[in-house]
Amino acid sequence: MDKIEKIRTPALLINLAALRNNAESMIERACWHSLKLRPHVKTHKTLEGARYQLGDRFHAITVSTLAEARFYADAGYKDMTYAVPISPDKLDEAAYFTKNLDHFGILLDNPDIFEKVEAYALQNDVTFEVWVPVDTGNHREGVDPLSYDAIALVHQIFNSDVANFKGILSHAGHAYSCKSAAEIQNVAEDERSIMVVFANKLRRNNIACPAVSVGSTPTCVHGKYWEGITEIRPGNYIFFDLYMTSIGVCQHEDCAATVLTRVIGHYPKGNRMLIDAGALALSKDRGPIHINPDPGYGYIKENPNLKIHGLSQEHGFVSCQIQIDFKQYPIGSLLHIIPNHSCLTAALFPEYHVVEGDTVIDQWKPVRGW
Repeated sequence: MDKIEKIRTPALLINLAALRNNAESMIERACWHSLKLRPHVKTHKTLEGARYQLGDRFHAITVSTLAEARFYADAGYKDMTYAVPISPDKLDEAAYFTKNLDHFGILLDNPDIFEKVEAYALQNDVTFEVWVPVDTGNHREGVDPLSYDAIALVHQIFNSDVANFKGILSHAGHAYSCKSAAEIQNVAEDERSIMVVFANKLRRNNIACPAVSVGSTPTCVHGKYWEGITEIRPGNYIFFDLYMTSIGVCQHEDCAATVLTRVIGHYPKGNRMLIDAGALALSKDRGPIHINPDPGYGYIKENPNLKIHGLSQEHGFVSCQIQIDFKQYPIGSLLHIIPNHSCLTAALFPEYHVVEGDTVIDQWKPVRGW
């Protein structure tokens, strides 16, 4: 086992104790509220991370790419929701998973696409499991729960011979625009209410709606009331990040993923330093600019006064409002950065170094591609 100082930088470190605590807390929350936990695996994209997320109580996952689906299917996972609206070019692969897994759910929110899906299913002797996404305020995808067209689409799916309507789902991504736990709780309750009302509307129209699934880490952490909800699908919580700390979802010590970087330049005249973590290690996600218009590109744990004010491809530019004590950060010294967005940052690394204290105890390799 190597010490952290022997790692080539930049590198992604996973604090195993923090990750385990994050995973166990969400499992306990789901069990306490009698909810099924179907965690999103897109944040880490690893077999090891999924095992921690599921524990010994759950077995179903949410994926965001078909590459993830292949990866987890090869590892023996049999119950997945592909949480991106399906497009016709992906139906061959969706059909393969549908036939070879216990459950493989696809998303449909467009009647024209459903016609193509139905035609494909009839020609290829497959019955797709279909979820209908609902727009509860995020305005990314989903049907309008107040529209007649939404009920008409679900009715069409429900009565199809080649579709098995599984239920409705939502992603309250607009919770990321909140500024406090109280605001997040309001978004969570809005999401719950909209979903339950729509599910009951379907039932009054003689459409059985067996499952009501909601997501987003902020709402799953801070939601108080879950009546009528059957399933939650959070993902980012396994790592957390600076965005989550900024809106009151977690503390810095809960952030399991950090980017390890080295100081590679001193520039006293400009009161700045250079690090070897650039845009290809940190991403250029600007973070919670609705709270801090200029948050920089991550939180340097060794000194929060230091700011990563800019990035090129392989360089990070560090400055400070007060004079930097360059003796504290000799060239070659290590810094730990909590990224603005851990999902994007993790996607930039071919492997993760799992650590306990200052010791590397394992390496995890995520799946890549689409």
